[in-house]
Amino acid sequence: MTLLRAAIAAPSASNRQPWEFVVVTDPAVLQRLRNHLVLGRYNAPTAIVVCGNTRRALPKCAGNTFWIQDCSAAAQNILLAATGLGLGSVWIGVHPVAPFVFAVRRVLKLPRHVVPLGVIYVGHPAETKEPRTRFDEDKVHWQTYADAKR
Repeated sequence: MTLLRAAIAAPSASNRQPWEFVVVTDPAVLQRLRNHLVLGRYNAPTAIVVCGNTRRALPKCAGNTFWIQDCSAAAQNILLAATGLGLGSVWIGVHPVAPFVFAVRRVLKLPRHVVPLGVIYVGHPAETKEPRTRFDEDKVHWQTYADAKR
């Protein structure tokens, strides 16, 4: 519940909160998910499937795909909260890869208007690694991109 509370605390465009979550702990359902996700064959005891409810997204306009950003923020919050609790987690992308979306939708019996964005496996880490940084100053631009000093 702590991870879900963190997810739901995420920012949301126009406060639409289009997220839905399917928590999977049943080993048979977890195995079915693993069978369909080529890059998601982790042996974790829990999966949280982050989905977007397109009926709660902004109406058909330029912003109707903001649900993707909203649900991505929710997923990031889950990952951060898991780390804060000493848990291991990994985000497996589903949307927009049609075969993955179809497979996850079928395994979880999702209605058509609920789109699986990603699967987050949560468990105890198999190993402990030193914290790392990916900071690359060359990817930071000030004022405009064209004013890059390099």
